[in-house]
Amino acid sequence: MAKWEEIAASKRASLLKSIPQEWRIPDHIKPADDVLDVSSFQKTSGWFTENELEITGQTVEQLLNKLASGALSSLDVTKAFCKAASAAHQLTNCLSETMFESALKDAQELDEHYKQTGKLKGPFHGLPISLKDNFHYEGKDSTLGFVSLANTPALTNSPLVDLLKAAGAVLYVKTNVPTAMMIAESVNNLFGRTVNPLNRKLTSGGSSGGESALIAFRGSPTGVGSDIGGSLRIPAAMTGLVTLRPSYGRFPTIGTQSGLAGQEAVQSVNGPLAHTLQDVELYCKGVVGCKPWNLDPGMIPLEWRKVTSPKKLKIGVLWDDGVVTPTPPITRALHETVKKLKAAGHEVVDWAPTGHGELVTILGKLFLADGGRSVEKLLAPVEEPIRPEMMAYKDASELGVHDMWQLQLERTLWRAKYLDRLVKAGLDAILAPTTPYAAVEHDYFKYVGYTGVWNVLDYSAVSFPTGLTADHELDANYSSDQSLGKECAEIRELYNAKNIHGMPISLQLIARRLEEEKVLAMTKTVLDAL
Repeated sequence: MAKWEEIAASKRASLLKSIPQEWRIPDHIKPADDVLDVSSFQKTSGWFTENELEITGQTVEQLLNKLASGALSSLDVTKAFCKAASAAHQLTNCLSETMFESALKDAQELDEHYKQTGKLKGPFHGLPISLKDNFHYEGKDSTLGFVSLANTPALTNSPLVDLLKAAGAVLYVKTNVPTAMMIAESVNNLFGRTVNPLNRKLTSGGSSGGESALIAFRGSPTGVGSDIGGSLRIPAAMTGLVTLRPSYGRFPTIGTQSGLAGQEAVQSVNGPLAHTLQDVELYCKGVVGCKPWNLDPGMIPLEWRKVTSPKKLKIGVLWDDGVVTPTPPITRALHETVKKLKAAGHEVVDWAPTGHGELVTILGKLFLADGGRSVEKLLAPVEEPIRPEMMAYKDASELGVHDMWQLQLERTLWRAKYLDRLVKAGLDAILAPTTPYAAVEHDYFKYVGYTGVWNVLDYSAVSFPTGLTADHELDANYSSDQSLGKECAEIRELYNAKNIHGMPISLQLIARRLEEEKVLAMTKTVLDAL
C-alpha cells in the first residue's frame, strides 16, 4: 500500500477499535449487505433493551423535559445513544471520531450536579449532541476526510464546542464528511463512504452526511452540521430530517477546520439537524441564549426573538431555477404543498428564477478562486490522490486579486437586485425544492444550485420533509420532455423512479437575511397546512 493508504487503514481500524465490544453488533444479527433499509434495526434486531429504545425514540424536547424532571439520568441517555451511534456506524459508516469515555464521565458529572444542587447546568443539560467532523474537540482529529490531517489531534475546542459543553450538552461522537466538505455526498479517501440508513444504495448527502445518517438512524437526537453551499439542507433532505440554514452571524463559526480556509466571499454557517421543527428551534434558542457574540467577533449581538407567523402568508413558488428541472417527486410535492397552502387561505404566486443561474455560477467561481491550491496543499503531504468528485479543484485556474474583487462586486450587486425584487413583491417567503432530488444513488448527485443560491444571498432557509414519499408509479416520468440545458439533461438521464421508491420528499422555505425566527415560524404554518 502507498503511505496514504496505510495511514487511512490505520485510522479506520483505530475508529472501529474505539467502539467497545459490548456495542459491536453480533454477526448473527447484523444485516447482510443487500439489506438496504437499516433504519429500523434498533427496533427489530432485539439487541436493544426496551429502555434503550424508549430513550433513542424520543425527541429532543421530550428528552430535555425528562432530564429536567429527573425522570431520566444523563448517564442512561448517553449510554443509549453511544450504543445506537456505534450501531449506526457499523451499518452506515457515519462516524469519524468517538468520545465515549469522556462523554460518559461528563454525563455522570451532570447527574451529580443535578443531584446535589437540584439545578440544571444549562439549556442542554444532559443531552447528547453529535458534531460534524470540522468542529475541534480537544484530543481528537478534525480531518475533513484528508489523510494528511489524520493523527493530528486538536489542542483546543472550537468555541461552539465550549459553548455547548457549558450549556450542559454531552458531546460523544464526530461524524464523517466528504473531502474538504465540498461535495454533496459524504465520501473521502480516509474513512470511505457514508450511506443512507433508509436505503444504503442511496446517498445520505453532504457535506453533513455523517450527521444525517446518524440522526436518521436515531443514533443522535440532534447534531450540528455546517453549510456553505447546501451542506445542512442537502443531507437533511436525503434522510427526511429538518434543518435550518441560518444567516452568518447567528451561530459561532470561528475556530473550526475548513477545506477552503480564508474563503470568506461566501461565509460558512452552522446549524442543527433533527427529526422535528420544534427540536431545531430548541437548539437555536439554546445557542443564541448563551450569547455567542461573546465568543466569536463575527456574531451579531441579537437575542432570539419571539416571532409569530402572519395568519395569511404571501409565498412565492420557485417551480424550477432555470438551470435544472426538479425530478418528478419534487415537482409533485410542490404542487401538493401549493394546493394545501391555498386551501388554508394563503396567497401563493409564481416566483421567476431571475438571477439564479448567475448566482450559482458566481458560487462555483468563488469556491475555485484559489485554483484548487487549498485542496492540493492538504493532499500533498502524503501524496493522497484527488478523488474524482474533486476534479474541478485540480483543473481550476487561480483568480487574481482584481478578478476576485470584480466577482465580489458582482455578487453584491445581485444581492441588492434580489432584495429589491423581493421587497417590491411583498413576499413573506419563497417555497422551493431543497434539491432537484428526493433521493439519489451514490455518485449521482450533480447539482447544488437550489441550495447554493441562498448561501450567496445569505438568506435564512429551512429544509423540511413534506410527509410525502417518492412513488415509482406516480413519479415515473417528467411532465415535459424539454430540458433546460446540459446539467438538466444529465440529471434527467440518470433519474430512476424505482430506485428511490418510498424515500421522503423534502422542500425548503426561504426568508430574508437574519429572519431565522420568522422562517421557523412560517415553516410551522406550512407544515400545519400539509
